[in-house]
Formats: sequence, structure tokens, C-alpha cells
Amino acid sequence: MFYEPKNGHPLPHNPFNAIVTPRPIGWISTRDAQGRNNLAPYSFFNAVAYVPPQVMFASTGVKDDQDNTKDSVANIRDTGVFCVNIVESAARDAMNTTSAAFDKTQDEFAKAGLTPVECETINCARISGVPASLECRMTQIVQIEGASNYVVFGEVTGVHMRDDTIVDGRFDVTTFQPLSRLGYRDYAVVDNIFELNRPDD
Repeated sequence: MFYEPKNGHPLPHNPFNAIVTPRPIGWISTRDAQGRNNLAPYSFFNAVAYVPPQVMFASTGVKDDQDNTKDSVANIRDTGVFCVNIVESAARDAMNTTSAAFDKTQDEFAKAGLTPVECETINCARISGVPASLECRMTQIVQIEGASNYVVFGEVTGVHMRDDTIVDGRFDVTTFQPLSRLGYRDYAVVDNIFELNRPDD
């Protein structure tokens, strides 16, 4: 079948985000100007550069208690920093809890039973015990097509890795099974790893 998104589609559910899969999940922690912590998962997330290391995530919705965006983007606008926490399979329920549209005064760490820990290079909390966390300084926020679509870029200024994830000098994702987002309400875990050499290796 073929369809043009501007004209809609004939299926019961939008297939777009089921086509672009699997997607890593950036569990983004921020802090507002009043010092309140916030935590939310974003599956429009990825690493985008090596030197300096940089990441991005996109926010595509809006909350009634924020100005045309969600808490994460609003907080980053005010403070200029955020932290990306890596989601392991064992944390799926906690991650899902933090996806709810809580009032901006509510603490998602507390709602999900998670422990905040202060970052080292930025004024922000990270999640205690996750496989890895990336402390980030926002470099730019870009509004893209659509009323409430924003892409946040950040330079990684600090990296935390849980000790058990380092095996033979490598960060080993098989030690925790990263959670990834598929389409609709579907998720997957990384549990089958293979190596493929490039032709110019």
C-alpha cells in the first residue's frame, strides 16, 4: 500500500512510528528553575556526534501547564542542562510510570519509586542505579514543522556507567538488556548481539 501522510492513512492506527524501529529510549531528567526534578521518557532519541559527544531528543506534545511544550523542554529552556538515563529491561514499569502527564509540580522520581542522585558537571539529578547516564549541556533547541515539535541537542559533559556493565574493557549491553520502543504500545529488549566488520576494517 501507499499513502501520503498529509492525506491521512487507511489503517486503524498510524503506522509511522512502527516503521522507524527499534528506537532507543532517552529517559530525560531535568530540573526546573524552582529546583523541582522532572523525569520523562522519549523514544525520538539518539546519539548524533562523536567529538564532542552529542545527543538529541525530540518532544512532540504539549501540556496544559506549560507554554506549547512539555516539562522537559520547558525546564531545559530555563536551565540549559539535562541528563539522559539509559533504560534497562528491568526498569520498564518505572519508565512507563514516568510517561504519565503529571502536573509540573509533581516529582516523577517519587511517583516511580526511583532515587535521584546529583550529577557531577551540571545542576540536575540523574537516576541512581541505571546502566548509564549522560550529563548534557543544551546546545540548541530547534522548533521543527508542527505546532509543538521541538528537537533538543546537547553536548555530553559527563558519563556515568554502572560497574557491572563494563566487561573486558567494553560497555556491554548484554549485562542489562536495553529497552527499545517499537510502534503502537510495543517494546523490545536487546538480547541477541552479533559483530559485523566493515569492508575497510
